[in-house]
Amino acid sequence: MTKPATLLALSMAATVAACGDKAPDQTASPTVSSSPAAASAPTGAAALSDPAPPAFATCRSCHATQPGQNGIGPSLHGIVGAKAASVPGYAYTPALKNAGITWTRDSLDTWLAGPIKMVPGTRMVLPVPDAAKRKAIIDYLETLK
Repeated sequence: MTKPATLLALSMAATVAACGDKAPDQTASPTVSSSPAAASAPTGAAALSDPAPPAFATCRSCHATQPGQNGIGPSLHGIVGAKAASVPGYAYTPALKNAGITWTRDSLDTWLAGPIKMVPGTRMVLPVPDAAKRKAIIDYLETLK
C-alpha cells in the first residue's frame, strides 16, 4: 500500500514538472521546498492577510509574486501591462519570446484558459478552465504593482 507522504511527493513532482521541465529533488521531504516560488507562499500571520485568491494556490507552485524572484516560472509582479517574456533573469522559451503578447486582462484570460493553445512551445502547460477562477487570478495579478 502506498503511503500518503509518497502520494504527496509524487503529486508535487507531477505539478512542478507540468509547470516547466524541472522535477523537484526526489530525496527532499515532501512538505519542505527550497524553491523560490514556494518561499513566496505566505505563512503564519501573513497567510491570514494574503490577498491572493484560493485559485492562485496552483500558480504559487511555479511563480513568485515578489519582483526579481523567479522560480520555475517568472515572477508575476507587475505582469499586467508588461510584454510577454520581459521579466529580467528568466530564461523564456523562444515561442514565448517571439509571441508579441502584451499581458492585458484579455490576453491573460486566453493564456490561462489554454497556454499551449495560445503559444505552442511554451513550458506552461497547466490551464485554468474555470472562468471565475481566471478572473480572480487576473484581478489579483492587477494588484501586484
